[in-house]
Order: sequence, then C-alpha cells, then structure tokens
Amino acid sequence: MAESAPATVQAALNQFLTDDLRQQLDGHRQTVCDHLQGCRTPAMGGMKLSCDRCGHDQLWYHGCRDRHCPQCQSHAIRQWAERQSASLLPVRYFHLVFTLPHTLNGWVALHPEVIYRLLFKAVWGCLKAFGEDPRRLGGQLGMTAVLHTWGQNLSRHVHLHCLVPGGALTDEGHWRAARGHYLFPVKALSRRFRGRMVSLLRHAADHGALHRVTRAGETREVLATLMQQAWVVYARDCLNHRRSVVAYLARYTRRIAITNRRLVSVDEQSVRFRYRHYRTGRDGVLTLPGSEFIRRYLMHVLPRGLMRVRHYGFLSNRLRSAKIARIRASLGRGAEAPVADPQESSDEAPGRPCPACPTGRLRLMGELPPIRRWRPPG
Repeated sequence: MAESAPATVQAALNQFLTDDLRQQLDGHRQTVCDHLQGCRTPAMGGMKLSCDRCGHDQLWYHGCRDRHCPQCQSHAIRQWAERQSASLLPVRYFHLVFTLPHTLNGWVALHPEVIYRLLFKAVWGCLKAFGEDPRRLGGQLGMTAVLHTWGQNLSRHVHLHCLVPGGALTDEGHWRAARGHYLFPVKALSRRFRGRMVSLLRHAADHGALHRVTRAGETREVLATLMQQAWVVYARDCLNHRRSVVAYLARYTRRIAITNRRLVSVDEQSVRFRYRHYRTGRDGVLTLPGSEFIRRYLMHVLPRGLMRVRHYGFLSNRLRSAKIARIRASLGRGAEAPVADPQESSDEAPGRPCPACPTGRLRLMGELPPIRRWRPPG
C-alpha cells in the first residue's frame, strides 16, 4: 500500500486482516469487519449522481451503518445530540466518569456482556442511593451514561461517562439543586462504587454468570484485590459547557476506539496514530504493527445487542417527557431549543454541491445494486 493512501481504519483492515487472522475471529467480529471493509464501496451498493448544471457524473456508495464504523452514523449522532439538547435543563450539570480497575480486564475479556451490564447497574445504584439520601438531595436523580472501553492507545480501559443534572426531583414535584460546585464527595462515591461493583461481581460468580473464570481460587483472589484498591471516580462541574459535553458524548454513541482523524499513516508494516499520554498529558504518535492495531481495535467490538447508551431516573425514556416538564415548571422555565453538533455533516448525497462546478447540485440518476462478492483491493 502506498504511503500516500488515506489513513483510515478501513485501510488498516484491508491491509492487515488476512484470511488466517479472520478465521481466528468469532462470527460477530467477522461480520463487523465485513461491514467496515465494505463501507462506501461497491459491496454496499449506492447511487449514480449527476450535476444539474455541468453534467458531472459521480458514484456515491452507501455506508454500512454499523455502530462500530468510524465513517458512518453522523446523521444518527446529530439526531441524538439534538434530542439530548432538547432535554437540557437550565441547571448546573456534572460530568462524572466511573472507571473499572485494570485488575478486571481479564474478566472483561471473558465475560464482556456481564461486566458491562454490572458496571451500568453499579454506577446507577451508587448515584441513585446518594441522590435519595435525605441528608444530600432527598429525591430522584437523572443520568445519561455512555460506555467507553478504550484508552487513547487502544488498550482496554473500561469506564462509564455520565452526564447528571445537578439536583433531584422530590416526591412533591419540586427541584432541589445541588449545593456548591460538586454533586457528591468523590471519595465517598468511589468507595460506594467499589463496594457495589464487588458485591455484584460476587453475586454473579456465585450464580454461575462468570463460568469462564475457571482457575481455582481466582474469584476470591480478584475480589479481595479489588477491595484493597482505590477506585477512580472523576467529577467535574460543567455549568458553562453542558452542550459541549452532550456533543462529546454524542460523537461516541455509535463509534468505538478511534476515529480516522487520529490516524497518521497506514503502510505495509504498521499503523501510526495520534494519542494523549494520560500521566503526562502530552500528545504523541504511537506506532503499532498492523496485526496489533487490528487486535486492539477489535477488542472493543461490543457484544451483540448491548445498549451502550442508557438513561436513568427522571431521564429514563419512560419518564423523561413528564418529569422534564415538571422540573421546568418548578424552575419557572420553558423548553429550550435543540442545538445540533455543528461539526457533523449529513450522510445524504443527493442535493450536495457539485465537486466540479461552484453552483451545481448533485441529482439522483439511478441506483447501484450491492456487489455481494466484492473484495477490497490489496
């Protein structure tokens, strides 16, 4: 592959996902790879377009719409951001991040669907208990949570991003705002989170949900180690940045691990991409052998059917409309106009400006059927 070729995840898959490596993948990951390699290629079919002014012809291939694809889902991401922006309240917001210790990475590899589910449950159970405590807020919290499983270098780093309005809805229908510039004490949150998660893991192990953990005594050892560790909970007041946090979460609701913008090059041996070192805060460029890049990327493919974006409390899908209206009435404020993320663009081709002339628009001339046996070049 020439070094001048665009550096994309698709290019890396085409270059390094050999038949032997593909055979080592489970069926779900093979399907994801097929989607990503076929995205915006003849494999997906498309449209034949023509400019209404200069007659310029152009082929436009469909996207794969896979939630793991870094070049799809911009329209869905924009819609999600608009919906969340429409539900924003005129109150202080908090961005919280709950991180699992790397001690659990082995269990995540064996039982991702179990660990991810328990992570959501533990985080919401922790925040719900703090919110209902009459010594704190004494009411119902709301939370939007997005699961991330990766770090900047594509290693396994499982954490939950949470956007939480700074207050609670009481049983009487009144809004009780959080005091000061923090929602709850971070140290108390981390201890409650640790205890809740370890308890859920112990229950799951006792009832056979972690059946792939087979080494004698491993469950007891790991849980004891976890209780001795300090768990990380990050909390930040985002009073003046709530829309930017919504936009940030939106970009990762349907993409995983890395975007094409961070890739520097894909050559015959390796993939280079930009990353930020957590400890130093400095930006750098990391070079990985092609097969290692593929391994790390596919490590973050989500279990089939897992919902990685969830809403809780008065922001749950069943309660949101009525509870948001009640809170706004209590605050004496009306609904806010939705704001889209300006960085995202539409996936639709017809109506786009013509690339060959300054005034023309592309019009649909015909459909291109998918080529099911199409294979990527290389």
